[in-house]
This record gives sequence, C-alpha cells and structure tokens, in this order.
Amino acid sequence: MPLDPAFVSNLLLVLTGFGGAFLAALWISLIIWTYRDIRARARDPLVQTLAALLVAVLNLPGVLVYLILRPPRTLEEDYQKTLEEEALLQALEDLPLCPGCERRVKDDWQVCPNCHTKLKKTCDSCGKLMELPWNICPYCGTPAAGMRRDAAASVDDALRGLKLEEETPAAEEKAE
Repeated sequence: MPLDPAFVSNLLLVLTGFGGAFLAALWISLIIWTYRDIRARARDPLVQTLAALLVAVLNLPGVLVYLILRPPRTLEEDYQKTLEEEALLQALEDLPLCPGCERRVKDDWQVCPNCHTKLKKTCDSCGKLMELPWNICPYCGTPAAGMRRDAAASVDDALRGLKLEEETPAAEEKAE
C-alpha cells in the first residue's frame, strides 16, 4: 500500500504543530513555575525577575541553572524556623537563675544542685514552697516562721488580753 506524499506531509505538519505547541506550553509553564517558586523563596523583585528571565531565555538549561542557584528554603520555612528558635529561647529565658552561681534552676527546687544556695522555703502550715523574701504564705495565709504578725492585730490581741485580766479581778470582788 503506497503512502500518499501529501498525506505524510500533512501528518508531519500536524505532528510538528502539536510538538511545537507542547514545547511552547512547557516553556511557558516552566517560566510560570520558576516565577512562583522564586516568589516563595525571595522577597527581592529584581531576583524574581532575573530568575524568570533566566528560564525564559535558556529554557531547560535555565531551569537547571535556577535549581542550582535558588535558595534552599522558602520564606515560610525560614519563618517557621525562626519561630521555633524564638520559642526555645523564650523557654530558656523563663527558667529562673540561681542567685549564687547564675545557672538555670527549676521553679520547684528548694536548693541549687550546683552551689547549694537556698532558693525557696517551705510553709510550716501547708508545706508549699514560698519565695525567700515572702513573710506570709500566699496559699494558706500563715505568717512565715520567725516573722511578727501585723502590728494592728497584735495591739488588738494585747488589748483584748488586758480587758480580760481587768474584768476578772473586778468580777471576783463583786462576787465577794
């Protein structure tokens, strides 16, 4: 069966047209992909334009050059990494320091394990930890051992005690 040269010519023309359209679509899609990718990796508009022009001019070799030169991480990945680092630093900064050796200590430690500095004291009434300068337990309201009670309260207690002593002898005299 002989092939018609006009048919073969038309078939080759159609295949060439489809191949050219495919290559043009591939070329345009590579330019668009490169532009979107560099926008996710760099903020500088000049760098974004140059990357897209590199692929537009050199096509597939331009994509290879771009893949070699592009930044390794996206801006989002850099931002997430920065947030993680800041969270770690914040967690370290939240830990208190020992006043004796300046090392990090935990909130529930009574004594620094490194220099043996006393960090907290326990309440005699409820047993919970209190800061050293506190004169009263914030949990149960009991004054710390060795601390005076409020001056107004002690005066009232003293006056009540005096009234009771004065009333007792007077009541005994009246009873006699």
